[in-house]
Amino acid sequence: MNLKQIEKISKALGDVNRLKILRYMQKHNGKVECTQACKLLTLAQPSISHHIKKLVEADLILQHKVGRNYNYSLNQKVWDKYQKSLTEL
Repeated sequence: MNLKQIEKISKALGDVNRLKILRYMQKHNGKVECTQACKLLTLAQPSISHHIKKLVEADLILQHKVGRNYNYSLNQKVWDKYQKSLTEL
């Protein structure tokens, strides 16, 4: 993983709400539905969408459309590479 990718992921993790989403996903088989994210955070839906978008852009989570809603899954490969890269800095 190059330094630019590490920087992008680190910036995405720089918000407590995004960390809450990832923590929830870690505890629930790496998955979260949009409605669960809304219940998890006490924020308006547009704010939650913004946080999820940042995690998707950093490639930390993958987005899957199911009907009119989205489900998200942890990109375990990228997460593992990121953690390994941090130990090698």
